[in-house]
Amino acid sequence: MAWSAGQRYLVEFVGTFSLLLAVGGAAVFTLDLGAGSLVRVVLVSLSVGFGLIGLLYSFGEISGGHFNPAVTIGAWAAGRFAPRDVLPYLAAQVAGGIAGMGTIAAVAYGNPDLFHAAQGSALASQCYTTGAVACGGFGWGAVFVLETAFTFFLVLVILFATRSDASAKNLAPIGIGLTLIMTNLVGIPVDGASINPARSFAPALLSAFWSSGNWAIQQDWIFWVAPILGGVIAALVDRALQPARP
Repeated sequence: MAWSAGQRYLVEFVGTFSLLLAVGGAAVFTLDLGAGSLVRVVLVSLSVGFGLIGLLYSFGEISGGHFNPAVTIGAWAAGRFAPRDVLPYLAAQVAGGIAGMGTIAAVAYGNPDLFHAAQGSALASQCYTTGAVACGGFGWGAVFVLETAFTFFLVLVILFATRSDASAKNLAPIGIGLTLIMTNLVGIPVDGASINPARSFAPALLSAFWSSGNWAIQQDWIFWVAPILGGVIAALVDRALQPARP
C-alpha cells in the first residue's frame, strides 16, 4: 500500500504529538511526587514506552514511526531513509511535540498549584546543571555521554529490529518500546531523559516565556547534539554490520 508524502508527514506530527502527551503528561502530572521519586521515574518510563508501542503498531507502516529527530537522522545516515524527507519529518516532529506539550500545559493550568510547579520545572524539562529544578546534580559532560550512549542504544535497536530480513520484525515495536522504557529508567534520575530532541525542545520552548523556566531553552542544545550524535553512531554500526550478500 502506497502512502503519500503528506500522509507520512501528518503521521509524524500526530505520532509525536501523541508521544508527548504520554511522556509529557506523565512527567508534569506527577511533579508532586518529587523529581527523584522512584514511583515517578517508573510511571514516566512506562508511559512513554507503552505509548510508543501503540503508536508503532498503529502508524509504523505509514511513516516508519520515527517520532524522534535522532531516529530520522540515524535512518538517513544508515541509508535507510530518503534525504528529501529528512527536513519535513523534523519539522513535523517538532511541531507535533510543541502541540503535545501545549496541550499538557493547558491541562496543568487547571490546577494552580500544579501549574506553578510546572513553570518552575519548565514543564518537566531535561537539564544538566544543579541549578535547574529537575536536575540530578550531573554536569553537562555526564549528561552528554548519557544522551549519546542511550540514544545510540535506542536507534541501534530500531535499525536492527526493522531490517527487511529481521527474524521477528512483527515484534519490533515491542522491542523498541521496551528499550525506550530502559533508557528512561536509567536516564530520568540523571537529566530527566530526553533521548529525543523533539521531546526536550517542546517543553523548553514553551517554558521560555516564563522567567522561572527559561533556563531550559538555554540548556536545550545538548539534547539536540548528543542524541543526534548517538543516532549517527548507531547508523555507522548498522552499516558496518550489514550481512554479506552472495
